[in-house]
Amino acid sequence: MSRRCVSAFAAVCLCALSVAVPVHAASAAGPVHLNSGNTAWLLTATALVLSMTLPGLVAFYSGLVRSKNVLSVAMQCFAIACLVSILWVLGGYGLAFGQGGALQAVIGSPRTGWLGGIGRTALHGTTPAAAFAMFQMTFAIITPALVIGGFAERIKFSAVLWFSGLWLLLVYLPVCHWVWGGGWLARLGVLDFAGGIVVHVTAGTGALVSALVLRERKGFPHIAMPPHNMMLTIVGAGMLWVGWYGFNGGSALAANGSAAMAILVTHLGASAGALSWMGAEWRKFGKPSVLGLVTGMVAGLGTITPASGYVGPLAAVLIGAVAGLVCFEATQILKRKLLIDDSLDVSPVHGVGGVLGTVLTGVFVAAPLGGIGYAAGMTLERQVGVQLLAVVSVAAWCAALTYGILKVLQATVGLRVTEEQEREGLDLSQHGERAYNE
Repeated sequence: MSRRCVSAFAAVCLCALSVAVPVHAASAAGPVHLNSGNTAWLLTATALVLSMTLPGLVAFYSGLVRSKNVLSVAMQCFAIACLVSILWVLGGYGLAFGQGGALQAVIGSPRTGWLGGIGRTALHGTTPAAAFAMFQMTFAIITPALVIGGFAERIKFSAVLWFSGLWLLLVYLPVCHWVWGGGWLARLGVLDFAGGIVVHVTAGTGALVSALVLRERKGFPHIAMPPHNMMLTIVGAGMLWVGWYGFNGGSALAANGSAAMAILVTHLGASAGALSWMGAEWRKFGKPSVLGLVTGMVAGLGTITPASGYVGPLAAVLIGAVAGLVCFEATQILKRKLLIDDSLDVSPVHGVGGVLGTVLTGVFVAAPLGGIGYAAGMTLERQVGVQLLAVVSVAAWCAALTYGILKVLQATVGLRVTEEQEREGLDLSQHGERAYNE
C-alpha cells in the first residue's frame, strides 16, 4: 500500500467522522455516584472482550488458514483493532451513542471529536463514562475483524483497511445506534443483550456479501484447504470462550445477578452448541472432529449472545443445541451445495447463529420459560415480530452497504491480489514475511 493511499485513506476516514457529529457525555442522565464494584467488573469485561480479538481471534483464524497466509490474517486483526480504536475516539462513539440530534432515530449526534464531554469524573450510570466508551470500543473492534474470515487468503491488505474503516462508519455505527443507542429499533423494543444483531448479524452478512463479491479462492472447492495448525485454532477457541464471559456478562454494565446469569447461560450455550455440532458431524461423516467441536462452540456462543441477559439455563441449553445443528447444516449447504467460499464460515456460524438467537430471544424471554418476562404491553407475537423486523432490516442494510463499499473499492484501490500473489501466499506478497522460517 503506497504512502499516497495511506494518506488518502486516513484523510477520508477522519473527515467523514469529524464532520459527522460527536460525543455526548454519556453520564447526563445517570446516577451521580460511582460504584467501584460495577466499575471493576466493567474494566475486567473490557479486557476480556479485547482479548477475544487480540489474541483470541488472531489465533483462531490463523490456525484455520493455510501456512502461507498466517501472518496476513494476524496483521489484519491487529491493524483493524488499531484503526477502529482511533476512528471510535474521533467520532464513532458519538455516532453510535450520542443523543439529542435531529436524526436521533437513525444516528447519534456527537458534538465534538475526541470523546468530548467524557472526563475523569463523567459517569455512565454507576461507572465511568470512559469505561463504557472503552467497553463499547472492543465490540466495534471485533465486528469488522470477524468479517475478514469471509474473504481470507485472497484480499489485498490495502483493501482490508479501506473496507474496515468505511464499513465501521456506514454499517456498524448506524446499526449499533438503532439497537443500543436509542434508535428506531430500540424504540420498538428489540432485545439484543450483547450483540446478536449488532455484531453477529452484521458480521455474518458482511462476510457473505464479501465472499460473493471477491469470489472463491483458487482451487475451491476441488482442492482441499484444511487448517494448517489445529492446535493454534484450539487455543484461540478457548480464548474466545473465556473472553465471551466479558462480552455477554459485561453487557449487564454491573456486577449483579444479570451479569452472573449471562455468564452462566453463555457457558451452557457454548457447551450445548459444541456437543450438538459434534453429534451432527459424527452422524454424517462417521467421525467427530476437533474442528467441528470448536466451531459448534462458537455457534453456541454467537447464538446465545442476544438472549444472554434475558433467558434462563434451560433455554440456554436448548438454544445452544439448536444452534449447533442449524449452523452445521448451514455450513454444509453454503460450501457443499451453493459452493460459496466463505473461507472461515463466518456467515453460517455467526450470521445464522445471530439470526437464530435473535428470534429465539423473543420466545424464551417469556417468564413461564424461565426468562425475565416481556416488557409492559409486549406479547410473544409482538416481540418475535420486532425481532424478525430487526434481523431483516439490519441484514438488508448491511448487505446493501457492504456491496456498495466493495464495488467502490474494486473500482479504485482494487480488492483481490493477483493469481501469482495468491499462489505465493499473502504473508510474502503483502507483508514480505513468513510465519515459519525453517
